[in-house]
Amino acid sequence: MSVSSAKEPLALKQWFNQASDQDAKQRHTLIVGEVGQAHDGSLGTAHSYIDAIADAGADAVKFQTHIAAAESTADEPWRVRFSPQDDRRIDYWRRMEFSQEQWAALKEHAEARSLLFLSSPFSLEAVDLLEGIGVEGWKIASGELTNAQMLSAIAATAKPVLLSTGMSDWAEIDNAIEQLRTEGAGPVAIFQCTSAYPCPPESVGLNLIAEIAQRYQCPAGLSDHSGTIFPTLAGVAQGMQLAEIHVTLSKRAFGPDVPASLTVEELSQLVVGTRAIESMLAHPVDKEEQARVMEPMRALFQRSLVAAMDLDRGHTLRDTDLVAKKPASGLSPEALPQLIGRRLTRSLERDQRIAMEDVE
Repeated sequence: MSVSSAKEPLALKQWFNQASDQDAKQRHTLIVGEVGQAHDGSLGTAHSYIDAIADAGADAVKFQTHIAAAESTADEPWRVRFSPQDDRRIDYWRRMEFSQEQWAALKEHAEARSLLFLSSPFSLEAVDLLEGIGVEGWKIASGELTNAQMLSAIAATAKPVLLSTGMSDWAEIDNAIEQLRTEGAGPVAIFQCTSAYPCPPESVGLNLIAEIAQRYQCPAGLSDHSGTIFPTLAGVAQGMQLAEIHVTLSKRAFGPDVPASLTVEELSQLVVGTRAIESMLAHPVDKEEQARVMEPMRALFQRSLVAAMDLDRGHTLRDTDLVAKKPASGLSPEALPQLIGRRLTRSLERDQRIAMEDVE
């Protein structure tokens, strides 16, 4: 595994401070690469995802921490029966488990690659495990938003929270935010999310991001399951402040989230696009100033009025007597109506530029 690092990992509290700074000239959209269960229980593959997401330029890597006995009963149904090697859903969750030491090593690897390490807990025991390895903050999955016990355990740490809302109505989100804030959680950011895998464009809900930010007075963004880069880029162009995207090493990989995931190459493209859009938004263009800066280019590419043929002194100009040709070192073609019907005070050769003092 690669452990080289060119920069410090993004500190979650620092990002929240920047995101809430109304005077900040340029925003930094938090880009989270979501591994989820794409590692399929392989610790080596989980480490490979860290390197891939770091190489793509994301800010954070996010996993899911499952402890089967604490999370599920033996009769939990499958959402999608995708795993032929697991008889029951709980068997699958057992296969996804890592020990606390293994999670600590994943976190260390992520930070060595300048990534913020995040993992969604799915039980109180998972909260304790992640707290034990020193996570900077919490990602609460959509299905846990109404889990009051978990919200309390997370709030008690006073750490920042990223909250997904893919299965909830406004009342449930209201209750979760009130509980987190009342019980002392750190700053909260909220993802608009639609729990469909993949999510079609008409269900993404970009309109809800600004509404969430206004309603809860917090950073808001998109947890996207479309399997494309387009919703996130559209959201960034609208000013959203954070994005979470499922990642796969290959579109042919095994697992239920692959159709809703970006490849590493697509994630890289998404990061480049996001940073470009941020720069565009941070640097509004003054059209008059831009024209002044472009004066050398204007001289090369714009045109001047010149004689279309040899013209004698005293000739009354018609619209066919003058044409516009490069470079723009004489009268602009815009002056043509002011010249038609006037007489030349001197002869002009073909392609010779005309000036206002050449007519009466």
